[in-house]
Amino acid sequence: MNNHTSRYSFLTRPAALARGNVTAEVTNAIRNAIVTLALPPGSMIDKSLICAELGVSRFPVSEALARLQIEGLVDIAPQRGSTVSLVKLADVREYMLIRKGLESEALRVLIGSHDASLIEALHANIATQREAAERDDAETFHQIDVEFHDIIYRSMRLTKVKTIIDSARANLDRARRLIITPRRLALTIAEHQAIFDGILAQDQDQAARAIRAHIDAVMVELFAFAREHPDLFADGATLGTDSDFFPFG
Repeated sequence: MNNHTSRYSFLTRPAALARGNVTAEVTNAIRNAIVTLALPPGSMIDKSLICAELGVSRFPVSEALARLQIEGLVDIAPQRGSTVSLVKLADVREYMLIRKGLESEALRVLIGSHDASLIEALHANIATQREAAERDDAETFHQIDVEFHDIIYRSMRLTKVKTIIDSARANLDRARRLIITPRRLALTIAEHQAIFDGILAQDQDQAARAIRAHIDAVMVELFAFAREHPDLFADGATLGTDSDFFPFG
């Protein structure tokens, strides 16, 4: 690989591109790079270099960027090119409010109707969270964190709830990765344990309070980070110091 394409060496080139799937594969590769912050907020996107790195023509790359624009991950300006969208705190705030309402009510539905397999799965998940945190493996921890919540949805077969939350996951995951630190990993484990304790106690109010507190804590940290790094956020410069901006509801 030459020096020109090495700039995008983090992109995953599909092993085989089937006709009709090229655009989807390219979209997934670029989306993953944005969500994992390999392509950070505000960075320019060079379509020619991406084409060279992935071994595709310009058409699927252009189509992929158009799809990611709809998802809110890419900004496309005529005659000026494409950039990775800055994180929009207002959007993240709304997404997290939706999550807080849906997940707290989902837990109320779950408690009293769950079986031993759910308890075993959550217990094992928290154990693997601790192992990843001990290794300081932030990326693996993030995937296990997502799985913790998915275990709950799957146990109730709440496919529509999961679909609603998944539709906002790319933007949420990108924002959450900005604040991944050893401290946040430890706090997340404690917050997940509190949710698990509520399920074990079959206490709907305890579990609902725990999930709401977990989401609020993440948002409070994200807003604090945004105040220190406003250049990564579309609305970071307008963020005040009002501590009540989040949590709410």
